[in-house]
Amino acid sequence: MLINRDGLVWVGRRLPKWVGDRSGYIWQMPQGGIAGGEPARTAALRELEEETAVRSVEIIAEAPGWLSYDLPTELLGVALKGRYRGQRQKWFAMRFLGEDREIDISRRNGHKAEFDAWRWARTTELADLIMPFKRQVYRDVVSIFARYAA
Repeated sequence: MLINRDGLVWVGRRLPKWVGDRSGYIWQMPQGGIAGGEPARTAALRELEEETAVRSVEIIAEAPGWLSYDLPTELLGVALKGRYRGQRQKWFAMRFLGEDREIDISRRNGHKAEFDAWRWARTTELADLIMPFKRQVYRDVVSIFARYAA
């Protein structure tokens, strides 16, 4: 969870091929995989930079455990490269120390673009922006990091 000075949370509009009629729910916070043997904190910072080009951050909190979700039946074999039935995630709250102009979701940052738009959102909006099957994870993340975000 990337949080700016105003307590707002960064969300990007995903570019998945499997969205279908779910196009109203494709905003999400940055997330990504952990490479073999990579510490979760290192992976979180790497994924944030790959997806947003943001480097001006400090980790301010770590969720105490792992959060997970399962894909709905119709997305099995389609989403998550067709190889997984869900995800187990480790979440961190990060304070954004830079300026908005640092954020670059285009291919210019050297990584495949994963978003076509981004914005700052209030925590009360987050669950309604994400795919329904991920909503409980987002509610949990908001609850865990509530003292850091608006």
